[in-house]
Amino acid sequence: MKLNLPLLKTLCSIPGTSGNESAVTDFLLKYIRKAQKTWEVKPELYYGDDFQDSLVLKFGKPRTAVFAHMDTVGFTVRYQNQLVPVGGPDGEDGAKLVGRDSKGEIECELEYDKEHHALYRFGRVIDRGTPLSYKVNFRDSKQAIESAYLDDRLGIYVALEVASKLADGIIVFSCWEEHGGGGVPFLAKFIYEKWGVRQALISDITWVSDGVDHGKGVVISLRDRNIPRRAFVDRIIGVADKHKVDYQLEVEGTGSSDGGELQRSPYPFDWCFVGAPHHHPHTPNEKVYKKDIQSMIQLYHHLMKEL
Repeated sequence: MKLNLPLLKTLCSIPGTSGNESAVTDFLLKYIRKAQKTWEVKPELYYGDDFQDSLVLKFGKPRTAVFAHMDTVGFTVRYQNQLVPVGGPDGEDGAKLVGRDSKGEIECELEYDKEHHALYRFGRVIDRGTPLSYKVNFRDSKQAIESAYLDDRLGIYVALEVASKLADGIIVFSCWEEHGGGGVPFLAKFIYEKWGVRQALISDITWVSDGVDHGKGVVISLRDRNIPRRAFVDRIIGVADKHKVDYQLEVEGTGSSDGGELQRSPYPFDWCFVGAPHHHPHTPNEKVYKKDIQSMIQLYHHLMKEL
C-alpha cells in the first residue's frame, strides 16, 4: 500500500491549535470537494455556524462513525514573553515556534525558566493571544515518518483514505480534543438523532510503551482513562483476526480521546480507539512507522464494511 505522504505533510503543516482549527477546516473542504470526484461515493457535507469549525461527512446508510480531531497542542502568548500551553505540549528548550500576529510572521524559540514556565525568545513583543505552534520539519525515511503534529493529522489522513472507498458511514472531523474537548458532544447528538448512528471508531495516535512498539501493527485500545464496552472491542478484534491484519492490544490507565466524550454523552455510543503508535508525543519529533499506518488504514476499511 503506497502512502500519500505529500498529503500527510501538508496536513501536518497547517496551524490549528485547539480553538484555532478554521484553517484545517478550510483545507479539508477544498480537498474533499476535489477528491470526491474519484471517491466511490460522494458524501453529504455538514459544516458552518451550527458546527463551529467541525465537519461531518455522511456516506450512504451509515452504521459507524470515524472521529478524527483537527486540533493540535501548542501555546498562546500571554504577557511580556510568557506562554500558556494549549493542551500538553512537551517541546524541549530551543524548539522553534511559528505563528502570525498584527506585525507579521513569527518564528521564535521556546525556552523555560527555573520553575519550568514556558517563555518565548524573539526580537520583539508578540501580540497577546497569538497562537504559536511547532515549526514542522517533516522527515521521511524508509521505515518511518517524523514530524510535529502526526497527532492527529495522521488520524485525519487515515480518515480521508477510508472516505475514498467508503459506501456507508460517517467521518467526523472534531475540534478541541487536545485541550479537554468540547466539540464532540454536539456532534454525537447530531449523528445519533439524525441517523441513529451509535458506533464510533477513534482515528487517533497512541503511545509506544512497554507493551506497544513500532512496527507491530495498529493498536486496538482495550482502555485508557476511559473504558469502552468490551463486547464492541471484541467485535473489532474479531474483524482484525478474520482479515489477518497486524495489530497490538493496548491497556493504559491514563490518556483520553474523543472516545471519552462519547462515553460521557447522554447517547448510547459504543466506541474504540484504533490508531498507530508513536514516539515522542506532543513534541516536534513525533515518530510513526509506515507499516503501522498501513495496517491502520487496512483495518479501518474492513471495520467500516463489517461493523
